[in-house]
Amino acid sequence: MRVLYALMEFEVVRFGEMKRYIGDEVSLKMLVSTLKELAADNLIIRTAYDENPPKVEYSLTERGKSLIPFLDDLWDWGDANKP
Repeated sequence: MRVLYALMEFEVVRFGEMKRYIGDEVSLKMLVSTLKELAADNLIIRTAYDENPPKVEYSLTERGKSLIPFLDDLWDWGDANKP
């Protein structure tokens, strides 16, 4: 969820920026895995540039953007139902 929210807020995010936004809550391996899964599910776009050092940017697809209202509702439900 945090990856999708970061992309919603900042629109285009490089990998290093994404790691900073998420912080130490997730390992690099897990972040890479999550980004690959989201791209495979057509929720985000991964754009790689042929540069040195390598540059990769991530952004939401229209399908990913359509998921945000449901995530907001889920977040609100969670807040309302905390023990």
